[in-house]
Amino acid sequence: MADAMRNASGDDSFFAKHIENRPHLFSNLPVFLPRADLDRMLATVAAIEDVARLPAYQETAASWAPAIARHDHGPRGAFMGYDFHLAGDAPRLIEINTNAGGAFLNAFSAKAQLACCAEVATAIADAQASHFDRDVIAMLEAEWRLQGRVGRPTSIAIVDDAPEEQYLYPEFLLAQHLFEASGMVSLIADPSELTYDRHSLACRGQTIDLIYNRLVDFDLSQPQHGALRRAYEDGEAVLTPNPHNHATLADKRNLTLLTDTQRLQDWGVPEAARVALASIPKATSVTADNADGLWQRRKSLFFKPVAGYGSKAVYRGDKLTRSTWADIVGAAYIAQELALPGERMIKLEDETVARKVDVRLYTYDGRLLLAAARLYQGQTTNFRTEGGGFAPVFFV
Repeated sequence: MADAMRNASGDDSFFAKHIENRPHLFSNLPVFLPRADLDRMLATVAAIEDVARLPAYQETAASWAPAIARHDHGPRGAFMGYDFHLAGDAPRLIEINTNAGGAFLNAFSAKAQLACCAEVATAIADAQASHFDRDVIAMLEAEWRLQGRVGRPTSIAIVDDAPEEQYLYPEFLLAQHLFEASGMVSLIADPSELTYDRHSLACRGQTIDLIYNRLVDFDLSQPQHGALRRAYEDGEAVLTPNPHNHATLADKRNLTLLTDTQRLQDWGVPEAARVALASIPKATSVTADNADGLWQRRKSLFFKPVAGYGSKAVYRGDKLTRSTWADIVGAAYIAQELALPGERMIKLEDETVARKVDVRLYTYDGRLLLAAARLYQGQTTNFRTEGGGFAPVFFV
């Protein structure tokens, strides 16, 4: 891993400076899954993105989206993340994310694996990670053209609030190096560094063609994001992923549409797509009218804020207190049927222990960029578990 990141970053001390002080960023083991699971997950992704293009779906999703998200500038959204749990007889999609973090780190992890046998060697050779760099640049060029631009972007900014303080800051550096190696000027920037003069967006005196957006202010409503918001609204900045991408795919209320079998049938969604969407746990908006019934069924449910991210303010129903439940009913939440994660056995010193596993597919326009897993303990994924963290996924 150290060698792979040193070569990619051009910095001999990269691993020591940015990875060793994050001891639970990577697990020390890969995850192996049957190739049939990948086929099922990709079928679910394809069905979601097909349904999301239906006018009836877009009209309904727009009804609860902020105004800034209702205009489509063209980009499809870089680094979509589809998260699955794999306990049971089929993968079950639990969440859809824009600006899904970890792709660059996971690509290097997959490339750095050593094969223990011929079967694993074949799986590593087949891994999508071998095409990752090429596919990422092609994705950004496609986003540029989808907003009506010609050629390719010459400058790109990776934007997040206080980027150097982010836990995944090391992947910003890896992304920057890749972009520069492909011929683009690349900056890592806080949005407060951006300026907009109604003609172009700039950062530190450099005109910016394209923004790789890592902000979790999905509608750009915070005051410090004002320059980026104005440039996006005017169509002068190619922003990916953008508010429209989030509202169309990642707003958790959309899960209530994707799991409404009668609505899907009424919209004319083909049977094969409806079968693929059946892998998504049923989701329902929490309202004052259904609160009593949901409370009674809470032990089989998981509750998520509609605009949440990073497992913040999510609750398993069997852990809820009455006071927390009152807060949920007074806020904007969905209730989702509980889908248990799979497990991976790992060895810590002389002890063999279980770690929960979820699998993320990083995609662009429905196509796979990379598959990765997160190993963890507790209610939700985290990077504080001994033996846990990101792990490459190999399909056999």
